[in-house]
Amino acid sequence: MTEQSPVSATAPADQYLLTLSCPDKKGIVHAVSSYLFMTGCNIVDSQQFGDQDTGLFFMRVHFSAESSVTVEKLRASFAAVGDSFGMDWQLHPAETKMRIVLMVSRFGHCLNDLLFRARTGALPVEIAAVVSNHTDFAELVGSYNIPFHHIPVTRDTKAEAEARLLEIVREENVELVVLARYMQVLSDDLCKQLSGRIINIHHSFLPSFKGAKPYHQAHARGVKLIGATAHYVTADLDEGPIIEQEVERVGHGVTPDQLVAIGRDVECQALARAVKWHAEHRILLNGRRTVVFA
Repeated sequence: MTEQSPVSATAPADQYLLTLSCPDKKGIVHAVSSYLFMTGCNIVDSQQFGDQDTGLFFMRVHFSAESSVTVEKLRASFAAVGDSFGMDWQLHPAETKMRIVLMVSRFGHCLNDLLFRARTGALPVEIAAVVSNHTDFAELVGSYNIPFHHIPVTRDTKAEAEARLLEIVREENVELVVLARYMQVLSDDLCKQLSGRIINIHHSFLPSFKGAKPYHQAHARGVKLIGATAHYVTADLDEGPIIEQEVERVGHGVTPDQLVAIGRDVECQALARAVKWHAEHRILLNGRRTVVFA
């Protein structure tokens, strides 16, 4: 009797993410789904939104494909569909972790939170480096075996510091820069070069309580909500497209220090969600706003 080889399990299909935006008109969903069908792909999940205010259509499709199909082949063959509808589109392997750089100054709560989430797999990212204008968190970052770059910033060295940051972004193939409480104003030129690829977090009191100790200022005014806003960075300071916001209700008995602690928690939550959604290609820019397929 001849011994038979065990039947091998079918290899799992490769997973991809397609995101697109274009002028809204009939036939977009049909064209995308027909393309995927004709190329032997299968839709796992699909989300779409037509903005009546701007007349734009947005779509995110998670699909699987035979292992013989490469991302390069998919991009090349989808180009005709994209051109026919004037699409701004991107296609990425779903399982690839996004390479990011974290920037921090002297408040480390968001840095610590993102480092831990990335280590535990809660964030689909690979932290390529941490950049800081101070050395306070060099030891913390080193404990995660992540390169730490100390780049001091003064009025006279600002241009050189930003040039070094861009070198790191290029050398490390970084797709996203995260300002995890980095307390330096970036130049207009840097904001333009990293447009749509840099996220910031700040308290949601703006334009109120600017300057030092905003939570103490808020306490003096008796605020009842503590919040945080994560947004893309633009040349307009703290006015880039909003990605996510988080709030926490507070009572009259909280102290200024308690407000600071609550504020740090909501900052961490809002920033982590924004980074996660960006890394999963769930965010599409819609002028000064965002479409978030969360």
